[in-house]
Amino acid sequence: MKLEDLKICILRIEGTNCEDESFQAFKRLGANPEMVHLKQLTGQDVLETEKRDLMDFHILMIPGGFSSGDYVRAGAIWAARMKSKLSAPLTEFVREGRAVLGVCNGFQVLVEMGFLPGLNGIMSSVPDAVLATNESSRFECRPTLLKYENNYTSIFTQKLKSGQILLIPSAHAEGKLLFPPEKAEKIYQQLEDNDQIVFKYVDPDGEYAGYPWNPNGSPHNIAGICNPAGNVLGMMPHPERVFHRFTHPDWTRGFGTDIGDGRVIFESVLEHVCKKF
Repeated sequence: MKLEDLKICILRIEGTNCEDESFQAFKRLGANPEMVHLKQLTGQDVLETEKRDLMDFHILMIPGGFSSGDYVRAGAIWAARMKSKLSAPLTEFVREGRAVLGVCNGFQVLVEMGFLPGLNGIMSSVPDAVLATNESSRFECRPTLLKYENNYTSIFTQKLKSGQILLIPSAHAEGKLLFPPEKAEKIYQQLEDNDQIVFKYVDPDGEYAGYPWNPNGSPHNIAGICNPAGNVLGMMPHPERVFHRFTHPDWTRGFGTDIGDGRVIFESVLEHVCKKF
């Protein structure tokens, strides 16, 4: 399939605030993104001409923000609305190998829906994890360094080199990935064995470190995970915010390129999906 024929659904509801950057990241690479409100997929309170079918898209992106004010838990209301109306098409979407990317609030939504970590089927009936309040008990907005930990299971990181470190900014209040205490180490080992851990927070020397390099206190420094099949990725840091080099915090130091560290995420998934479909 040609790149310009790829259709990307940039999903939004009240409270999302990163849809424009997400849209532009795909658009700048020549793909065909569309801003789609959740009601357009569910068919609620919209004109017939405004309705959209999820299966017409090849990539679904759930962007960052504070959906529904992050009441109950971050991403919980958005996830409940999607799961109640779209469970069947979402499951089919993932089963067919189409791509799903959740960033920040989007990662929280994927966890709440049961798509991640995905150890009990495509979508578990109840969440197997939670993105809890940061250990600092406050919103953390800072540059973060991510080490690529995956062995190319994830379709979003095919163009990265093993062990490569990216500067991807974080901005969240609830990013601490936790599992049920009685099963936490077992689940973590499953993620390792399944090659589902995609990114970990590191310091400038590439070493695992605590705060502030790990902005939320996530055990094992986990910043992003994928499902066992590799076509669903959730990550707390925002790759869409560093598509260009001039949006890096150290942009004035001059690196002779306009390619930001987040661009490779979008390039990788587009290249994979083009080949698949």
